[in-house]
Amino acid sequence: MPLPVRQLRLPQGRAADTALAAGTGALVALGTVQAFVGERKESWTTTAVGWALIVLASGALYFARRHPVAVAGFVIPLVGVYYVSSAYDGPVFLVLVIALYGVAAAGRLRAAAALGALVVAGTTAGTLSGNDDVNGVALFMLTGWIVAVLALGAMWHGRRAHVEGEARRRATEERLRIARELHDVIGHNISLINVQSGAALHRLKKSDAPDPSAADALATIKETSRETLRELRTTLGVLRQVDDEAPTAPAPGLARLGELTERAADTAGLRVQTLVEGAERSLPAELDLIVYRVVQESLTNVARHARGATSVTVRLDYGERELRLAVEDDGRGAAADVRTGDGAGSGPGGSGTGAVGGGTGIGGMRERARAVGGELAAGPRPGGGGFAVTARLPYGTEHAQA
Repeated sequence: MPLPVRQLRLPQGRAADTALAAGTGALVALGTVQAFVGERKESWTTTAVGWALIVLASGALYFARRHPVAVAGFVIPLVGVYYVSSAYDGPVFLVLVIALYGVAAAGRLRAAAALGALVVAGTTAGTLSGNDDVNGVALFMLTGWIVAVLALGAMWHGRRAHVEGEARRRATEERLRIARELHDVIGHNISLINVQSGAALHRLKKSDAPDPSAADALATIKETSRETLRELRTTLGVLRQVDDEAPTAPAPGLARLGELTERAADTAGLRVQTLVEGAERSLPAELDLIVYRVVQESLTNVARHARGATSVTVRLDYGERELRLAVEDDGRGAAADVRTGDGAGSGPGGSGTGAVGGGTGIGGMRERARAVGGELAAGPRPGGGGFAVTARLPYGTEHAQA
């Protein structure tokens, strides 16, 4: 039975930087070992200085990926001083070639051209001043080497940019396809719900003995489905290239928190109170939507699972670096594993699902919080007096996906 072939994996990140610096230094050192054998051409002090320049130049390559221009600017004078002062012409020029290539490969083409011209100009000045080690032919070859290195670096940068662009294009096309499917399937079904509930409500009102509670329920279904469809179009309408009418309602966020709490109060008979502490501030769009969805899903959980709940308190505390959110109810609640599970379900005024993380219920809210570098907790309040959902959400737009 043949043994499985393991694919060779090249080092990445800092390991690749270390390998580049150490490998280049080893090659240069191997080519300069003549400084320790045979007849002496210079003093040991000059040799020590030359090797120090080699170590510094090679070690600088460790930072070449992150700071290509600075490293090339640091290496050029070191290499120049080495060749002027040392009698042993080791291959330290390899360090300079790699540094210039790194600048071009990073897309800094103007800087790469300027640094390459500086090398040629410095070598030319040395030749004109009487340096016999570099003649006109060598200077011409040096110029050709530098041009070739910069061209290779520019080609690599262009190829990498093309590959990344293709990857982004394919990802965009896939997101567009998914958005179209969601809009077509979910939008059609919600529209059907809205039409059917409206028709049922109309027939109920014209009946001889209309049931007020049934009429209220149908009216709520009709309004909720209309609001859900509006939110769906707001979220996906930009990606879906069709001639649908543009949504006129603002995107879900704290600006519509009042509508959300009023709808929850009308639908579930809850008394919802909103308390705001600290100086209110404008939130990033993603964070604004996440806060709205967390409150929405929390109110849904209260309506579905909190037995005997009569009031809900929504607390928004605007701190210096983060927003602290709490949604607390006074219900007896269901079992803890039910309240804190990933139960699906639509919240008042829209779908409880979210694009971030793809989850619903408490699990979906946790994913949303982690997506912006925050955290969310849910559980019974101390003393058994209800249930609480608390979240800490940083204001910053940079975050790490958990």
